Amino acid sequence: MSLLVVGLSHRSAPVSVLERAALNADAQVKLLQDTVAAEPATEAAVLATCNRIELYADVDKFHAGVAELSTLLAQHSGVGLEELTPYLYVHYEDRAVHHLFSVACGLDSMVVGEGQILGQIKDSLARAQDLQSAGRLLNDLFQQALRVGKRAHSETGIDRAGQSLVTFGLEQLARGGDVQQWARGKKALVIGAGSMSSLAAATLARAGVAEIVVANRTVDRAERLAQILMDGDDTDVAARAVPMESVPAELTRADVTVSCTGATGLVLTAESVAESVEGRTPAPAAGPGEDGPGAPGGESGPATGSGERRGGVSGTSLGSEDGCPLDLSAVQGTAGFSVLGEAAVAGMAAADLEQHAAWVDNGSVGGDRRAGGGTARAGQTGTLDPAADTDAIAALAATVATVGRIPERRRPEPVEEPQRPEPVLFLLDLAMPRDIDAAVHRLAGVRLVDIESLAEASAGAPMAADVDQVRRIVSDEVAAFGAALRAAHITPTVVALRTMAADVVAGEIARLDGRLPGLDDKHRAEITQTVRRVVDKLLHAPTVRVKQLAAEPGGAGYADALRTLFDLDPETVAAVSRAEDSTTEKDRGPA
Repeated sequence: MSLLVVGLSHRSAPVSVLERAALNADAQVKLLQDTVAAEPATEAAVLATCNRIELYADVDKFHAGVAELSTLLAQHSGVGLEELTPYLYVHYEDRAVHHLFSVACGLDSMVVGEGQILGQIKDSLARAQDLQSAGRLLNDLFQQALRVGKRAHSETGIDRAGQSLVTFGLEQLARGGDVQQWARGKKALVIGAGSMSSLAAATLARAGVAEIVVANRTVDRAERLAQILMDGDDTDVAARAVPMESVPAELTRADVTVSCTGATGLVLTAESVAESVEGRTPAPAAGPGEDGPGAPGGESGPATGSGERRGGVSGTSLGSEDGCPLDLSAVQGTAGFSVLGEAAVAGMAAADLEQHAAWVDNGSVGGDRRAGGGTARAGQTGTLDPAADTDAIAALAATVATVGRIPERRRPEPVEEPQRPEPVLFLLDLAMPRDIDAAVHRLAGVRLVDIESLAEASAGAPMAADVDQVRRIVSDEVAAFGAALRAAHITPTVVALRTMAADVVAGEIARLDGRLPGLDDKHRAEITQTVRRVVDKLLHAPTVRVKQLAAEPGGAGYADALRTLFDLDPETVAAVSRAEDSTTEKDRGPA
């Protein structure tokens, strides 16, 4: 076995790279054709989903195979090889089998345990079979992966560890709340009519939305999906189909929109989303720097930022103070400025710094003074304790001897985010590359959940205890698959050996007939049977043992040893192997 997989996924690459590297159906076909045409590969299959792109191949050289598959992925994805390489992972032989089985069980999914990946693996195998790029190895591998995935879901509670990407996305839109309560009565717009969009529509229908509008470039497909939703026994939802041209108008009516198309460009721009919610959101509360509470001139006064001091007093007064080396009039009114802070002494010469420290030590700055005089603000009482500031200034003074002046060490003032209004439009983007402009995240009144935010949310999701059981299943299945594959690898050699032995027996019986022409049929048959039994007994133990040894890791060399010891014709072995592959292809059922 020389199975090699080269790929990238949400675990190895940022979503921005996955988005650019996404392969449409035509690109996948071309990639398969070019891979099997390349020298190191004899078989190939592509597994491309919204969060992974993987190229599987049977190669005869590891290093050449890695180089060729990486180059082909870069060429067909449109992402340069140098940029793509840091995000690629490589698995070989048993590690490659382990990876695919883990993927099939949902262990490597963004949402652990999700079952949609099984359908995507089945589609991947069907595409490779249609293009005849999958031979015996990849056919057996992918079909066994499907069986392992089904076993994991039937024998464990892995389904409890996660859910479909659609359900997880809706939970994120509902901010972790009850999806049915959040969705009840809402109007939904589903853009696309493929498998993921259909799943989203069905999930929304079961969650209790009042209406679902399906938009698709092929209206017939949208109408079929809408009819299926209307005919569902477990739902009571109004559904209708519209062409893609109607999306802007439908967006103004929708409460929640799910988009998953195969488009290469944006389906919803930030401008179109902004227009759809215009007039539906209340005016945002006034933030810092705006008229209203908290603004300059308002009752609560300016925010003090980095000048905020210990002792519960902020915005220390700025005025004319005897003994203060600062030009207070120059900095009066500066937001977040404190005459005791580092910003005040930045750039100050040594002599001035000492004067400033002495002025602080004298406690000249009281919390009851304001710039230009006046009374204290509410909450500003008592006199500042300058001890902490004195220590800070003394520490700064230690650098004066070497640098001559205190370096600038201003810290940025904290930015107070204006309060965002509650969303009136919820958007779920499950497409790769994305359907909805990422700039929508900044729009007021809109909540967008996309593949990138789903990846962030799932990173800290707890894993169910059943995951350990699934991992054990995967390990057992990998060992069994590897043993069976290695044993199958030596079978053509064993068959060729027994064929050679049968030819030797036949030749010796013919020679006996020439030397004993008067031998009757009964005695001739008895001699023939005796010779065959002797040969079978001599070959039985070696052939059984060599199959056992070949099934163990590193046992591939036993086939070579057998061919060398018995001087078997390599072409005879290859002919047996081709005959077995031909028979397997005829007997193999659908994936």
